[in-house]
Amino acid sequence: MVHLRCDFFSEALSLSTSMTVLLPQQTSTQIGMEGRFTDGPPPVLYLLHGLSDDDTIWLRRTSIERYAAPLGLAVVMPQVHRSFYSDQAYGGRYWTFLSEELPTLVQSLFRVSDRREDTFVAGLSMGGYGALKWALRRPERFAAAASLSGAVDVAGLRTGRERPEDPRMFERIFEDRSPAGTPDDVRWLLAEADAAALPSLYLCCGTEDQLIDDNRALADACAAAGVPLRTSFGPGAHDWAYWDTQIQDVLGWLPIATA
Repeated sequence: MVHLRCDFFSEALSLSTSMTVLLPQQTSTQIGMEGRFTDGPPPVLYLLHGLSDDDTIWLRRTSIERYAAPLGLAVVMPQVHRSFYSDQAYGGRYWTFLSEELPTLVQSLFRVSDRREDTFVAGLSMGGYGALKWALRRPERFAAAASLSGAVDVAGLRTGRERPEDPRMFERIFEDRSPAGTPDDVRWLLAEADAAALPSLYLCCGTEDQLIDDNRALADACAAAGVPLRTSFGPGAHDWAYWDTQIQDVLGWLPIATA
């Protein structure tokens, strides 16, 4: 695959930022990996990082390039810092960057499909929350969305223990308001959604993960709302050994056209 690290200026953020991109490349003489390429623009997966990471982390901690190559799948990994993929009260407009500016920029720079049936989003932890929020707020854009060990109850996290390394993080993002009952609340978005219009949804979390109860509660909320959901709750912690395994399951589940 072609591997690009792109530095660019974001109008939404009013600063320079980065994204890491993998593009399909047809190959026949590589040892140990065979690429796939189609005549038309390839499908694209937006793959989101977690709270302490950046746009390079999926490449550094997993074999995402090796997993995506035989699928002919482009992978776009943006950098959003510790933003919870939100327009911050005291900071950058990261939701606007993600949901509006980034797809437009990707289409202008790379030859990837812009069709809903070819567009997917996934992420881990904070990125799992971001993936579900993006898919639920913009269901017309995605065919499928996946959350791996997602921080899916941001309202609960905000009222819980503050992070000692960033004690005013939620104040910076949400000011003094709770995200509960707003478009930053995944549970609220589910309750408001037209189940028939949503993309396919996938939710996984390890049973040794501190976020397991929140993810099980979200699965119950999906069932109550009549929203179809693929779930995987099994042994695993909040770590890269789990995510490297689960992203392979996600890629196998994505409805990627094979024709």
